[in-house]
Amino acid sequence: MDIKVTRWSGGNSVPDVDRFLRRPAIDPAAEKKARRVLEEIRQQGDEAVVRFVREFDGAVLEPAGLAVSVEERKATIAQVDVDFKRAATEAHRRIVRFAQAGLRKDWTIATPKGGVLGEQYVPLARVGCYVPAGAAPLASTALMTVTLARVADVREVVACSPAGKEGALDPYLLYSLDLAGATEIYKVGGIQAIGAMAYGTATIRKVQKIVGPGGPYVTAAKRLVYGEVDLDMIAGPSEIAILADDTAPAEYVAADLLSQAEHGTGHEKALLVTPSAALAESVRKELVRQTARLSRREAVERVLEEGTLLVVVDHLDAGMELCNRFAPEHLEIMTREPRRWVSKVRAAGAVFTGAWTPESAGDFVAGPSHVLPTGGTAALFSGLSVDSFRRRSSVISLTRADLQDVLPVIEAFGRVERLDAHAQSARIRFEQK
Repeated sequence: MDIKVTRWSGGNSVPDVDRFLRRPAIDPAAEKKARRVLEEIRQQGDEAVVRFVREFDGAVLEPAGLAVSVEERKATIAQVDVDFKRAATEAHRRIVRFAQAGLRKDWTIATPKGGVLGEQYVPLARVGCYVPAGAAPLASTALMTVTLARVADVREVVACSPAGKEGALDPYLLYSLDLAGATEIYKVGGIQAIGAMAYGTATIRKVQKIVGPGGPYVTAAKRLVYGEVDLDMIAGPSEIAILADDTAPAEYVAADLLSQAEHGTGHEKALLVTPSAALAESVRKELVRQTARLSRREAVERVLEEGTLLVVVDHLDAGMELCNRFAPEHLEIMTREPRRWVSKVRAAGAVFTGAWTPESAGDFVAGPSHVLPTGGTAALFSGLSVDSFRRRSSVISLTRADLQDVLPVIEAFGRVERLDAHAQSARIRFEQK
């Protein structure tokens, strides 16, 4: 395998680095296809949904069979082994605990003349969670999305995930959706799931917001429906960057890079940045050695050749600069004093510090949601949180004295912006009758 190793000195242009950093958040070809599919779903509803389920997922379903029934839930969940149920329950407990701690509370402050200002948080009424299952059933994503919505007190939580060719969801994924508290579950994946949740059909009612990761087509579809619904972020193919010095074990670094390369879309990205040329070479050898033992070797090898870069820098400050330019979904810091570098992170979906914090812990059990921005958009967006499922409203309650105090300010802006009625709406309250 041709795993690229290059040098970079802060600020200079290196072709391999420049190419690696240039990654579109949205694939133009995927967006073109998504636009066509979404338009048919908008116009034809369930008829188009079942047609695309058959075309893209290989499942032959009628509209009445898109929803997972209560009986189907019970029968499928009975197939799940006790060990996984214990693991899922522990992950769910930790996710709930983190989400509850992160809930913002309503707050108020006093105005100068006895009034009140503040903010209140209200849960959305109906949200949609997309859970990928094409390359593998992402049971953890069911927990990392639906659980947060339930902690936020969303009453209707819709989950969509692609069925297998036999027309059923994976038992482990279905168990996780049930454990997390999904109120409706549909056997619909890809663009068609996004379209159904965004526009609504006779079978799947429209939601207010869609969250969850996906491949290039789901990511493109999500962007195209923004405005019809709210979105969490662009959460596409996985990516990881690791900032490491010569204290980092090469086998750990390689294993963590591979953990994201194996997702299977072929668009994943893996970056190592280190001042140690010896570590970079050791990691390169470890990547080859460990890949030979992986079940998804073919998918991983494609990412290692097309989406992996090992960069040697002059010092860790330059390395952090490059990591911030990359703005990765996941950033691991494996250095002598990893926590001292956290304050220098300017763009990352999630940060993992120290040799005992592999990214996989964040994917499955640590607590924060693993739904994170990709494609460089970690420079713009934050990851999914419990407050992603709530609306924030400001609350203003002035006294007569407060309004009299600010009346000159209102009149000044009304005059400059030529909005007479604005000024009048405040002034009229003090006019003699």
